[in-house]
Amino acid sequence: MTDDEVADALAGMGPRLRAARERRGVTLTGVGEATGIAPSTLSRMETGRRRPTLDVLLRLARAYGVSLDELAGTAPAPAPAPGPRAAAPRRAADGKAVLPLTRYVGGLHAHKHVLPAIDAPPARPRQASHEGHAWLCVLYGRLWLALGDRDVVLDAGDVAEFDGRTAHGVANAGPGGPVEYLIMFGPQGERPRPRTPVPGGGPGGGVGGGA
Repeated sequence: MTDDEVADALAGMGPRLRAARERRGVTLTGVGEATGIAPSTLSRMETGRRRPTLDVLLRLARAYGVSLDELAGTAPAPAPAPGPRAAAPRRAADGKAVLPLTRYVGGLHAHKHVLPAIDAPPARPRQASHEGHAWLCVLYGRLWLALGDRDVVLDAGDVAEFDGRTAHGVANAGPGGPVEYLIMFGPQGERPRPRTPVPGGGPGGGVGGGA
């Protein structure tokens, strides 16, 4: 690898570590318990403020079920399929399906999440926090967003935007079917930038137009 390729691999390590953890559907605390690595250390590695050692990468690769090449961004590209083909969704332990929509290093990352239908009223979503900025849009169903000490139910077409350092969690808001939503995450604080005026008013911001 050239010096530039090494620099690019190191610069993209944090987003790849976070993406690998999210695909497994686990929190920083859960990874810490499984690997013995402090959640604060994991958070600094995911935000690029600390470089992981080989020992740490080996433990994380085992915990996430991926290869070192995948974490380093040096895995060979898969052979092209004969025609358009969507990426296969990944299933988390709670049944949530996660479909990555972006595969480049750095900048905004987008995923589509699908929460399965439930038969009984849900418990309050389990919350987590991290560096960066998040933006989500509900496509179908009703999504319960627990943001700090606030509880908001979002319907199809509703958008929420918040600082990842605010404790947050989501769940299907109740019986009636699955929930589908898009989420965009900027690990370094990147966020969507409106470039056109909104008829009848300025661009909205945050949950309920506030946060």
